[in-house]
Amino acid sequence: MTSEFYDLSAKTLQGKEVPMADFKGKVVLVVNTASKCGFTPQYEGLETLYRKHKDEGLVVLGFPCNQFGNQEPGGKEEIEEGCLINYGVSFPIFDKVDVNGDNAHPVFKYLKSELGSILGSRIKWNFTKFLIDANGKPVKRFAPITKPEKLAPYVEELLAKQRS
Repeated sequence: MTSEFYDLSAKTLQGKEVPMADFKGKVVLVVNTASKCGFTPQYEGLETLYRKHKDEGLVVLGFPCNQFGNQEPGGKEEIEEGCLINYGVSFPIFDKVDVNGDNAHPVFKYLKSELGSILGSRIKWNFTKFLIDANGKPVKRFAPITKPEKLAPYVEELLAKQRS
């Protein structure tokens, strides 16, 4: 069975269209990010999680978003400076997107439809995280306040399932 997630695609910060199907067989963590948010230091934790598990099949996908408190107002250069330079991010960062409303990116429309929260499907703030298993099935949604290190047990469990 093919996941709808694999039917989607997104543009990287460099303008390259990347099909989510490129991540088949990997555990994927999708995060809406921002460079000027109180949660921005989570880039460091996301990078640590990514580096620790990327060789086992984890990929983190960052999607900058400016829908919350104007915390990602800049363009490509400012985003690169905010996450790539300041936090040493090496996981893929995509072009700035909307995560809510009529212009929400299809990746977030899909993830919200699959994993609503207790407050509904709407994303409430930056650094909402969605964990997707190696078959492309969204399995867990995490609130912005959930630090990346708290995701490690869930990531490790999915990576173990993928190996067996």
